[in-house]
Amino acid sequence: MGAPRGEAALLALEDGAVWRGEACGAPGTATGEVCFNTAMTGYQEVLTDPSYHGQIVAMTTPHIGNTGVNDLDDQSHRPWVGGFVMRELREEPSSWRSTGTLDDYLVRHGVPGITGVDTRRLTRHIRSAGAMRGAVSNEITEPGELVDVARSAPGLVGRDLAIEVTTPTSYTYGQAELAGRAGSGYAAGGELSRPTHELLPRPGGATTLSIAAFDFGMKRNILDLLVATGCEVTVVPASTPAAAVLAGGFDGVFLSNGPGDPEPVGYAIEALRILVGRIPVFGICLGHQLLALALGAATYKLPFGHRGANHPVKAVAGPGAGRPGGRAPIEITCQNHGFAVDESSLERAGAVLTHTNLNDGTVEGLEVPGVAYSVQYHPEAGPGPHDSRYLFVGFRTLIERFEPVDLQPAEAHID
Repeated sequence: MGAPRGEAALLALEDGAVWRGEACGAPGTATGEVCFNTAMTGYQEVLTDPSYHGQIVAMTTPHIGNTGVNDLDDQSHRPWVGGFVMRELREEPSSWRSTGTLDDYLVRHGVPGITGVDTRRLTRHIRSAGAMRGAVSNEITEPGELVDVARSAPGLVGRDLAIEVTTPTSYTYGQAELAGRAGSGYAAGGELSRPTHELLPRPGGATTLSIAAFDFGMKRNILDLLVATGCEVTVVPASTPAAAVLAGGFDGVFLSNGPGDPEPVGYAIEALRILVGRIPVFGICLGHQLLALALGAATYKLPFGHRGANHPVKAVAGPGAGRPGGRAPIEITCQNHGFAVDESSLERAGAVLTHTNLNDGTVEGLEVPGVAYSVQYHPEAGPGPHDSRYLFVGFRTLIERFEPVDLQPAEAHID
């Protein structure tokens, strides 16, 4: 049973601010860091992105649920958001792809929601006061009580959330799995099978590359794109040691997206200190931050994070600055992160800045030329624009041209 529609629900922040609305989704109370997402589409991808674990997400677009839900748009096996906040939940979806309503989907997966919230005011409040802990409830009706619940919730800083969303065991993902997602746009015959300047498929007959992908919160679109560019992927748990990867004979290492603070994920940072220089590495989002920390750079928490499908990024170096087709090196990107890499620390890490955010100038990409590269945003476009797909082709190029180099400090060793 879902939360009774028409009954009151509350959203409370730790600073005492409270928003009233109408109950939707599953009955109950959820806590987490409250953030906002500016994407106009893709709410199902947002819900199922493991990077949102530990958060309550508010969508700034007024109408949510217009296109319903379907199995293909899920980015993992279940939603990871703690609670969902909307201005207006549409109960009658209009899409030929829809197999159900968003409200029923939230109920089925146990996600409490609230609709009827002035999400514009909420967004302006977070932008001014910064991200903070919150609680959404359709069972606690006293505002002060819910504020206390929000204040007692754990924050994101210092928590290792990657270990809570990672796969418990390794598994493989290849052409058979991609074919099983026919209709996703990445399977044979889909849009990515056509040669375009945005994504060049591997040449016919080219060797399939073997990739070890660290799962810190892996999205399905990432796996689809890796396979579409000629990779056979072995997804490994976040805590996999470097020795196991090196013993596997892989051609390259991929570092996935994931939730929360990168600094507590020490086991992955230690593994990367050993791997970088010995094997080609490509990272996204949390993987980007972990690569930076492994190289000796620093990270910090952003005031309210970057979340949406419309963030402009400029490629200032690396493959993005000289893209095929002669297009300007500006990409509209999908983003979801609350931490960033400190640009002033890149030089001591031996890394080069490759991408910057045009809204606030923060680091969006780095590279150790010929060895490893990473981006803060989400080039797999789930949801989001397709401007950045060339980065997956670049991974294949990096692997084919890679020459091992000694980047390890004297104390680095293989366990």
